[in-house]
Amino acid sequence: MNSIFRPASRIEDLGVSEILAITARAAALKRDGRPVIALGAGEPDFDTPDHVKEAAIAAIRRGETKYTNLDGSPLLKRAIRDKFLRENGLDFGPDEVTAGAGAKQMLYNAMMASLDPGDEVIIPTPCWTSYFDIVRIAGGVPVAIPCPGEGGFRLSPAALEAAITPRTRWLLLNSPSNPTGAAYAERDYRALLEVLDRHPHVWLMVDDMYEHLVYDGFRFVTPLALDPSLKDRCLTINGVSKAYAMTGWRLGYAGGPAGLIAGMAVVQSQSTSCPCSVTQAAAIAALDGPQDFLAARRDSFAARRDLVVDALNRIDGIQCRRPEGAFYAFASCAGILGRTTPGGKVLESDRDFCAWLLDEVDVAVVPGSAFGLSPYFRISYATSAAELTEAMTRIGDACGRLT
Repeated sequence: MNSIFRPASRIEDLGVSEILAITARAAALKRDGRPVIALGAGEPDFDTPDHVKEAAIAAIRRGETKYTNLDGSPLLKRAIRDKFLRENGLDFGPDEVTAGAGAKQMLYNAMMASLDPGDEVIIPTPCWTSYFDIVRIAGGVPVAIPCPGEGGFRLSPAALEAAITPRTRWLLLNSPSNPTGAAYAERDYRALLEVLDRHPHVWLMVDDMYEHLVYDGFRFVTPLALDPSLKDRCLTINGVSKAYAMTGWRLGYAGGPAGLIAGMAVVQSQSTSCPCSVTQAAAIAALDGPQDFLAARRDSFAARRDLVVDALNRIDGIQCRRPEGAFYAFASCAGILGRTTPGGKVLESDRDFCAWLLDEVDVAVVPGSAFGLSPYFRISYATSAAELTEAMTRIGDACGRLT
């Protein structure tokens, strides 16, 4: 009898996130005593706000440690609905919002609930690495639309129009973007929505996770607020991980048509069931509580963005666009490729370049090929200015040794 594990066909060509793999390698080197600076993971270095932590502690003391409603307690759903209305002008009913273990679960639930084999999902690239694999696991076909830096890493209406087929089920947009930090302004969205108006069979899924992290006066807007007629075919996804520094708490939420929300609940009922009850109490405090600290954190990230982008653009062979939001810099290393390291290795790809930075100067960054666009690399500047300064110095010194 053959005892070797045979993976299901839906995952046999998939692997764990390259971001996580790079982060794990950097952590292992650090444990071995190497002075590694890890700029791979997208995790704020700020702590969860005290009032949020206190709300969780109080919930534990009240004994709120039991199952809740499947996709969020009534109190959590009320907080989510209030947030959508207050900040985005979106009015959802109780049966039009859902919550789960992170925004990733919202994406997963939606794809599993809506995709049949062969259904297509249009995904502008570069994009977050999980989008493609979630679509594939759900039986769908991810359709990558390259969006180069010359166009601000944004999807154009013409490219969207050309990509739509009778099998297109979703258009998936993320603004501000992971990995580029690029964001869609109102005029950008309106041009895309005009295309969707001509194709009523295409639904729109938007990932607004970095909503509160926009800079230089950029005005965030979510598509449904611009075109309420899309309400019957739009899912708006968000969460508390980034803005409130609650990555480990695992709470994402979404608003959309009641039928889709009910389908997502079916998927969740057979996977994780309800979100953690204690996390729900913390999320309510985050959404309903004071928001004034967000501006200070945003200003801090903006300063770090400028530190990183300015330093990268001073390095011969590297070019970096100044992003509108999130906490990522997505830089081109095209001018580095073809150069030779002191050890005699020719750097032929962005993966070569990133691996060499980790080996040579103990700086961990993620190659753009992981996100669907080469030759670039992503730096997460969600760490201290001191570490970022040192990392930029090391990268500059390393590049200076290439011939």
